[in-house]
Amino acid sequence: MEAFAPKAVSEEVLAFNSKFAELTGNLPGIWEIGLDKAREGGFKPAARVSAKAYDVEIGDGRTLHVVPSANPRAVLMHIHGGGFVLGGANQQDAVLERIADTVGVTCVSVGYRLAPEDPYPAAWDDCEAAALWLLENSTTVFGAPTTLMAGDSAGALLAVATLIRLRNRGLGSHIKGVSLGFGVYDSSMTPSQVLAKSGVLTTEDIARNVAAYAPDAALHQASEVSPLYADLKDLPAALFTVGTLDAMLDDSMFMYCRWLAAGGRAQLALYPGADHAFTESPHPHAKTANARIDEFLTECLERG
Repeated sequence: MEAFAPKAVSEEVLAFNSKFAELTGNLPGIWEIGLDKAREGGFKPAARVSAKAYDVEIGDGRTLHVVPSANPRAVLMHIHGGGFVLGGANQQDAVLERIADTVGVTCVSVGYRLAPEDPYPAAWDDCEAAALWLLENSTTVFGAPTTLMAGDSAGALLAVATLIRLRNRGLGSHIKGVSLGFGVYDSSMTPSQVLAKSGVLTTEDIARNVAAYAPDAALHQASEVSPLYADLKDLPAALFTVGTLDAMLDDSMFMYCRWLAAGGRAQLALYPGADHAFTESPHPHAKTANARIDEFLTECLERG
């Protein structure tokens, strides 16, 4: 594909990547810093919380973080990333504000338990509980039904696992589309994960994250921990977004093919020279990628 040709990476992207590597190349990783310090902002600065946002308790200590649309056409359930060990429901409000304003949906981010304190299936159960609550209550509470889903990185894995759980309950048809950004779909590690020696994610960091959220190695190819091996039939239309430098490149490419093979509708958006989580940075491809995500979600609403 042309996306992998050397000439596909523009001079602007090369310059950005060079500057980014210069700024971050010698910084310690999550596990070097230590999880406590990383969670306190030692890994990256705390994100801006939207002035419009508020939280909703849904029982059993679970919460949803809401970034509302004034006149929502639907509700979008969002699952954050962070390798299952970092992140929170209120740490991607800028992304959710953009989607709320552009697509016209109220965005609801799930607060799920983190590893290693709460490994599999804690986060999976929290996301399923949130989805079930939203399907039952979103029209009453937020003024619109829950018909869209989105997840990034670890959140993309959880989004697919949640969709499968909903389908198995006979509720899958409620979700009309899912945006999946640079997800991890094989916890036993795809080749691009194994070969990741530089960049945002390295093989060592990925392996330590996996050991945190799935300490039992026998689970690493189980369908919920690695949905690449799951039955993917009867799932909604999906957009897979990933950069060609991402350690999770193979995960998105393989999952895209498996989605199609299961009879689903899917799109693969590849961005030459982009690394993990590029859509949340000032990367030259970020604006284009985010616009395509918004367009895809809008199309899913109109088609649905």
